[in-house]
Amino acid sequence: MSVPLPFTYHSIDADGVRIRCAVAGDGPPLLLLHGYPQTHLIWHHVAPVLAATHTVVLADLRGYGDSAKPRPGDGDAEYAKRAMARDQLLVMNALGFERFGVAGHDRGGRVGHRLALDAPEAVSALAVLDIVPTRHSFEHADKAFGLGYFHWFFLAAGHGIPEHLIGADPEFWITARMAARHHGGTPFDPAAVREYIRCFSDPAAIAASCSDYRAAAGIDLEHDTADAGRLVAAPLLALWGEHSFVGRSYDVLEVWREYASDVRGRALPGDHYLPEEQPELVAAALAEFFAVTG
Repeated sequence: MSVPLPFTYHSIDADGVRIRCAVAGDGPPLLLLHGYPQTHLIWHHVAPVLAATHTVVLADLRGYGDSAKPRPGDGDAEYAKRAMARDQLLVMNALGFERFGVAGHDRGGRVGHRLALDAPEAVSALAVLDIVPTRHSFEHADKAFGLGYFHWFFLAAGHGIPEHLIGADPEFWITARMAARHHGGTPFDPAAVREYIRCFSDPAAIAASCSDYRAAAGIDLEHDTADAGRLVAAPLLALWGEHSFVGRSYDVLEVWREYASDVRGRALPGDHYLPEEQPELVAAALAEFFAVTG
């Protein structure tokens, strides 16, 4: 691969928050969102395939990659999924797209979920990769969840503890976390991993990502509880790794049917990082889904 991707790069002002994104292709617009601790480059195998039939927009979430990293405040509202979703809506509008498909892996899936709830008129279809809704995860947390997703609680700790510990060796944190949640398939591209490490070595990125997880355990849950019973109106595709914690722990489709009205999906061979572990299968599944849903 080449870094950056052979896309056209833009820096878009989303109401005071600069969002870095890459655009390529022609056809219906499709927004791809990454997860923790990566950047838009998680899609480096998948995006060129989708760009054959769609106008593909790859964005770095606020706090990640080369997007702006607002200083976290009390309550972490700066990294609420509502704020992160609004960024992406403004980016797509600035690019001329009022209605578009969204696919999100990990944290990007949670941002996509919130975007589909807050702006249903904008999201034509939603794909989420290797997640179940945040509220469901916390409400059903047990010993297995605590051990499998210990980072949710570690990153949400206060007093600067995770920031200090991760900041001492961000490269180890990145590579260890990724290795622990990878199961066969395509190996990580060293050039992409170097980019993840470059971006995450910024202390502001570490602080932002911790705020992201604190928001998930705080303000995001408040928003999700307020929206309990509201269903995502857009068609929803759930993909998950058969070896991932999500795949081993939940009836993924049944969980999502409590949160969305039109749910489909399946497990794929692999673990958590499906766009990098199984890029051909992910690209094919997304292309089929977004072709059918428009």
